[in-house]
Amino acid sequence: MANATKRAPRPKFLKLVKNDPWLQPFNEAIEGRHNHALAKIGELTNGTGRLADFADGYLYFGLHRTGRNWVFREWAPNATAIYLIGDFNQWQETEAYKLHRIEGTGNWEIKLPLKALKHLDLYKMKVYWDGGCGERIPAWCQRVVQDDETKIFSAQVWNPTHPYVFQKKSFRPKRTPLLIYECHVGMAQDAEKVGTYNEFRENILPRVVKDGYNCLQIMAIQEHPYYGSFGYHVSSFFAPSSRFGTPDELKQLIDEAHKMGLAVIMDLVQSHAVKNEVEGLGNLAGDPCQFFYQGARREHPAWDSLCFDYGKNEVIHFLLSNCKYWLEEFHFDGFRFDGVTSMLYYSHGLGEAFGGYGDYFNGHQDDNAICYLTMANQLIHEVNPHAITIAEEVSGMPGLAAPFKDGGYGFDYRMAMNIPDYWIKIIKERRDEDWKPSSLFWEVTNRRADEHNISYCESHDQALVGDKTIIFRLIDADMYWHFRKGDENGTVHRGIALHKMIRLLTASTINGGYLNFMGNEFGHPEWIDFPREGNGWSYKYARRQWNLVDNHELCYHYLGDFDREMLTCLKQIKSMPKCPVVEIWHNDDDQILAYSRSDTVFVFNFSPTRSYTDYGFMVPEGEYDVILNTDAKAFGGNGLADDSVPHLTNFDPLLKRDGKGWLKLYIPARSAVVLKKKPSQDNPA
Repeated sequence: MANATKRAPRPKFLKLVKNDPWLQPFNEAIEGRHNHALAKIGELTNGTGRLADFADGYLYFGLHRTGRNWVFREWAPNATAIYLIGDFNQWQETEAYKLHRIEGTGNWEIKLPLKALKHLDLYKMKVYWDGGCGERIPAWCQRVVQDDETKIFSAQVWNPTHPYVFQKKSFRPKRTPLLIYECHVGMAQDAEKVGTYNEFRENILPRVVKDGYNCLQIMAIQEHPYYGSFGYHVSSFFAPSSRFGTPDELKQLIDEAHKMGLAVIMDLVQSHAVKNEVEGLGNLAGDPCQFFYQGARREHPAWDSLCFDYGKNEVIHFLLSNCKYWLEEFHFDGFRFDGVTSMLYYSHGLGEAFGGYGDYFNGHQDDNAICYLTMANQLIHEVNPHAITIAEEVSGMPGLAAPFKDGGYGFDYRMAMNIPDYWIKIIKERRDEDWKPSSLFWEVTNRRADEHNISYCESHDQALVGDKTIIFRLIDADMYWHFRKGDENGTVHRGIALHKMIRLLTASTINGGYLNFMGNEFGHPEWIDFPREGNGWSYKYARRQWNLVDNHELCYHYLGDFDREMLTCLKQIKSMPKCPVVEIWHNDDDQILAYSRSDTVFVFNFSPTRSYTDYGFMVPEGEYDVILNTDAKAFGGNGLADDSVPHLTNFDPLLKRDGKGWLKLYIPARSAVVLKKKPSQDNPA
């Protein structure tokens, strides 16, 4: 009887589940995913657990020069014969350049004397398989170039006499807070052309530093055949795009950024690959599924691309090695993983509602992809403990940015993709009078407590042709006719005011980092449209018009100057990402919102017509100075308040609260103000 009355043992939960009791019904699934990753790591590392030793494929495969010879290797299990063809043998198959299969493997190898190849030689593989053959660019090649006339891509021997040597040997990113400047090297110049790594280093890096950002997120690094894909249809995963310059010039760009205090993360595409067979992996050696899933899962239904088979060890080796390669060889400080939602679900997230936790554990998830992403994060932080990983993920999968040891997938941050969607929605659908501060505040602070986010108003997604940036939604064609100082109309004044307020609300409520796409900080006009047949292969919209923000006769510099001062203001908040956002007050009828972070108070008046005198809030007693005002004349505002006057709290015996008093402000319509409490003499900071 005694045994019968014993209590059942309490279930053991991973910390992810302990932190969120709503996940308890799915504890078994979460543990299953966790154990799947542990088992796979053990399998791949022969029990050592060191993925960094496993992910050295880029040192073995591809073309390498040793002290004695050249060695070239390729994984092509379906091939029957492989030849190297190129400048060195007049692009003809010869026995001297024929690979042999390494016995018992799907790998092929050739060793050549040093005189057989030279720097800048072009080459490809000629691959034979049962029933066919074709010229192919090696999967592991680290340099690909395109002929200007024929437009044909070829691999290229890259062995300079004096390779670039990094001067900044070690670098640790700043994360308090992480302020990301998302950018594209090719479209970063004023001129209607493809910009270069060198031009970016010389012309753009100083702007980013001056503007106050501490991290670059660079798009379109991996080689891609079609420029207009924005770099998301990758063909050569280990080759930095030659459109922008040489590998050494990219290394110099990153080295210089590090010297200037900028971290550099890469927009990494491993969620899919371009379909191309000659340039890419679509049919490397007669097996269309060598790298990709079988059957209907092979092709992405929305992206016209191919989906990696994350359950195949050779594919895992290829992709993990890809992560380590960019960290080790180019000193990138981490990655923003593109298309994570597409990887997580068999449906790629298409048509899914994601209305409850059950939608994340209903068997529609690709556990192989989940396992891969978990291992990728483990590897990256093993190679560089200070590396940054960010997931671009829209479904809200719990645990994505939680530590692996707690049951999560190990990303450092996840993109807060709800925020830009929300801003677009209210700008499009609601009158200014109907903007409710309580809803705005909830949207920018709605996140899992144990996961850090990258908040943003708009990224490159909102700037592409067919969409509109925030400034263009607010002002539209009047940007062309009324953006000269003294000629602004009501639409322009409204747009400038709301552009600043939207950014301040988004950036000041982060719990991890903030992102801006280049040019959006000063309200870059128009969309991004890469050269294509439909626009006559024009570069007119595939550039950034820095001349606009540099011209102080125009209004653009108001927005750029505000953005710079906003970041300066946020940096004054000690340990900002960890500092709680505390709501002080909201009144949806008045359209007023106030909140604090540490000793800094943020106050917003979203009313388009009503200004308020002596609007009061209860805050810690003391003296407060204005450190930022969106309505300042320096930022294109009306300058209605005297920001040089300190604000003292008023004691109220009828509403006495511990150490608090009334802070009463004049808050003009459609403006926001930031105040910082002075250290008291009794308790100096």
